Amino acid sequence: MGLDTGLTAAHQGDRSDHAWTGRMIAPETDTGVNGRASFVAATFSCTETKGALLRISAQGLYIAFLNGRRVGQDVLTPGWTCYDNRIAYQEYDVSDLLEAGENRIEIWLGDGWYRSPIMWRDTQVTNCWGDRVAALAEIEAAGELVCATGPGWESGLLPITRAGIYHGEDFDARLPIETSAGVEVLDTLPRLVPHECAPVRELASLAPVESWSDGPATIHDFGQNVGGYLRFTASGEAGAKVRIEHAEVLGPDREFDNRNYRGARAEVTYILRGEGSETFQPHFSFMGYRYARISVEGAAEVERVESVPISSVPVVAGGFECAEPAVNRLVLNTIWSQRANFIEVPTDCPQRDERLGWTGDAQVFAGTACWLADSERFLAKYLRDVRHDQRPDGAVPHFSPDPTRLHQHKTHGDWAGSTGWGDVVTIMPWQLYLHYGDADVLREGFPSMVAWVDYLWALSDGPIIHPHWRWGETGFTFGDWLQPTGDNRKPRPTIGDDCAATLYHFISTDLTARIAGLIGDTDEAARLASRAADIREAFQREYFSATGRLAHNDQTSYALAFLHDLVPDRHREAAKGYFRRVIEDEEYRIGTGFIGTPALLPALTKVGLEDLAEKVLLNRDVPGWLYQVEQGATTIWERWDAIGPDGAIYEPSMNSYNHYAYGAVCQWLFEEVAGVAPTAEGPGFDRVSIAPKILPALGHVHMWHHCRLGRIEAAWRIEGDRVVYTLTLPEGCTGVIPGPRGGLTLDGTPVDVPDSGLEIAPGTHEIGFTHDA
Repeated sequence: MGLDTGLTAAHQGDRSDHAWTGRMIAPETDTGVNGRASFVAATFSCTETKGALLRISAQGLYIAFLNGRRVGQDVLTPGWTCYDNRIAYQEYDVSDLLEAGENRIEIWLGDGWYRSPIMWRDTQVTNCWGDRVAALAEIEAAGELVCATGPGWESGLLPITRAGIYHGEDFDARLPIETSAGVEVLDTLPRLVPHECAPVRELASLAPVESWSDGPATIHDFGQNVGGYLRFTASGEAGAKVRIEHAEVLGPDREFDNRNYRGARAEVTYILRGEGSETFQPHFSFMGYRYARISVEGAAEVERVESVPISSVPVVAGGFECAEPAVNRLVLNTIWSQRANFIEVPTDCPQRDERLGWTGDAQVFAGTACWLADSERFLAKYLRDVRHDQRPDGAVPHFSPDPTRLHQHKTHGDWAGSTGWGDVVTIMPWQLYLHYGDADVLREGFPSMVAWVDYLWALSDGPIIHPHWRWGETGFTFGDWLQPTGDNRKPRPTIGDDCAATLYHFISTDLTARIAGLIGDTDEAARLASRAADIREAFQREYFSATGRLAHNDQTSYALAFLHDLVPDRHREAAKGYFRRVIEDEEYRIGTGFIGTPALLPALTKVGLEDLAEKVLLNRDVPGWLYQVEQGATTIWERWDAIGPDGAIYEPSMNSYNHYAYGAVCQWLFEEVAGVAPTAEGPGFDRVSIAPKILPALGHVHMWHHCRLGRIEAAWRIEGDRVVYTLTLPEGCTGVIPGPRGGLTLDGTPVDVPDSGLEIAPGTHEIGFTHDA
């Protein structure tokens, strides 16, 4: 069952679990997975409607209606968790929906993540967490229970003929919604907790920016790749069918191309009732797309169509802008990738037969996620799933919620334990602590961290990890996943799996030792600090030559080693020279994958190579961030070369155009380029480091962020040989300029920064300093 999730009342919004009177009921009309959808319903009476509250959950997905009107605006409720551990419930004020006298409640049920097919074709799991959809509900009015699910309820079939996460949804509006059977009360009630994060909500809809004919069909371009669905209005004869296919990209000559969806059908079909204008959107599915191809069979016409993005984090919490439009679009692309993939779980992609909560993607993106949205509850909830899926030996799953843990007979080995991926249990809590200042996230996750780092040490019985090369074997690692290798005449050097694994062995062990000290576990702090020292010494002995050259002489090795202070002082200048050489030899093109990319630019600026960082960021060739932008990307790609310069689609069987991992560069834009970073000394933005790195080619920079204390803003511009830096800090937030340095002015007054740093009080300030071009 994995490690204890540590779920406490404090982490449920300070509400304890509810003592339920209602029973979990399954519709007798249920036709099973992939079949026609069912509903449960009841009539009840009440005399008082003021303060009426509906408390509701389900096995599967649900939508509730009271007296024919939909309850709430939440989407895909009750959400996605490790359902064998807990299922969320929601509460809604239904005072405006209830009537004095007789009322009727209907609860529509869909397969959802609970039992619709999940994972890709050769390992697909059906009925993953159970084979019965069911509903649980209670209504209280004026402090009295007036309705609760139980044996007296009815059930029936819906016009939804099939719905699934990958399938999409089919709806026949000619079919009536009628009760035809009863319900079965299930013997057991799952563990129910209040919804742990914000619900999935619709964002503002997007109209097509262009539409054109594709034979008998029409293709619509909505101008933005999203996770969501189409809402359309059609009219015509009964029995006419509207079919919607989805795609993220177009091939050469604007060909509709969704081969990268693999086994995910990701379509919507709607059969008209034939009574005037009919408006429809899916109830129990979503797609990842920018383009939609709509075809009609029979006498009907689509009158209106719009794209509806959905997300658990619909509100943007930070922004970055400079004089380079492509960089601004890169930040916006990252925001849209986060929105589309933060749908209940931080997934890798929203379109193909995957959409899983990959831990590696999430750990490298955690810091950026907190800059761009209020991600505290969302990621804390995800970590509980990860910890539940953590194996008894401490191995952390490759993704969570993890279907393979419950169905290992369908997979090849145990899908857990990769370095870079499993380190989510140390790195993500740390980022949450830095951004939100709540040490409970460290205490809650600490046993999991210790289990993970002890697992890593045990892999090779010591500091240097020797990973297994085969997927599913103990010790397997993804290494620097999807690292570009150049052409086949002279591939780029790439980091070895052993080096990558050992680097992360140090990162997590050192971080867990620091966390142990923060939460007062002095014994573990001493034990793990000693172990981290052993790993550092072994790493330096194993991977550095006598001249200061790292063994694989690649960008990822140097970036991670410099960023985490693993370069010996005696080799620092030589290693810095080698680092410069490997960047220059690639003509400033990126040579890093999932774990190396977030470290590359921070490492360059840390060692004073801002000129290289600027050129790598602004590189327009593949592989590079701005290559994607100039190819028309509106979200972050999974692969650097996902579309060729000629528009050709690369490797459609393994290619997502909405994968946020490489968007982790935004953390560097906020913390290094704009120069505002949260600190461990004052987490939650109580105390921030102020140290902008000036990249002249960006012209000017402006950032803003809503933290728990209020709005932070920072901006710089170059005036001759001086930089003018403006900073606004909210009350409760103190800035610190690291020292020593001279030549600064603070609000017009010359100042020298001492070794201990210069404190900046809350408010708006202007700081000036010389820029060495």
